[in-house]
Amino acid sequence: MNKVAIIQARMGSSRLPGKVLLDIAGKPMIQHVIERTRRARMLDSVTVATTTDASDDPVAAFAASMGVPCTRGSLHDVLERYYRAAQTHSADIIVRITADCPVIDPALIDDAIRTLLEGGYDFVANRLPPPFPRSFPIGLDVEVCTFAALERAWREADQPFHREHVMPFIYEGFEISTGFSARGFKIALLNHIPDYGTLRWTVDTAEDLELLRRMFAALEDKNDFTWYDLLSLIQKHPELTEINAQVQHKSMTDVDNRATNP
Repeated sequence: MNKVAIIQARMGSSRLPGKVLLDIAGKPMIQHVIERTRRARMLDSVTVATTTDASDDPVAAFAASMGVPCTRGSLHDVLERYYRAAQTHSADIIVRITADCPVIDPALIDDAIRTLLEGGYDFVANRLPPPFPRSFPIGLDVEVCTFAALERAWREADQPFHREHVMPFIYEGFEISTGFSARGFKIALLNHIPDYGTLRWTVDTAEDLELLRRMFAALEDKNDFTWYDLLSLIQKHPELTEINAQVQHKSMTDVDNRATNP
């Protein structure tokens, strides 16, 4: 089983343009994502999936500078981009990672892959977007699926939000922690007790970026930390959470209006 992490990245963020190459603790954000994803022991390879738009040439160039393969595809149809990247790398298992999650935890990636393989699932995640509940902080997001599930989504998904957010076709209609979605996919949603789902450690706005920069600055080891280290930091300094407390997380059906009104 060839297990491939595909990190989606592009420069054209609607709320914080160019964010994937913005500096955090002396490195472009995407470098933290690549380095931390690579530490997952159950992965066979890591690749970046960006777009064919000229604005994303810097993303492709940076991936090359790190020795990471990069595939390029559709600007707005991210599902198409993932499918082509999975094909290119002969992936049996696809791990979806986004380049705006610089504190992604390799242990959580391993947990999701192991759950999928041991349980015979089509899809496993440790978070789903609103209106689904979540118990891990936003920014530790891992989604894993089989190539067969991704291919069916690629062939049948016909809604803009299906195409932009890659996996909703698979989990839409799912209501419990383990079971089957409305389209018959076998799914597991990993949960954490206690619930930390209100914490936000992703980068989508300037406020998010400020929080992550402060968190990295406060860590003694800027690389090999776990999400529990971050949790301990937040618990000691709860005032940090006020920095991006007003930022609204996108729902499953939110789409970039540039995709429908180019």
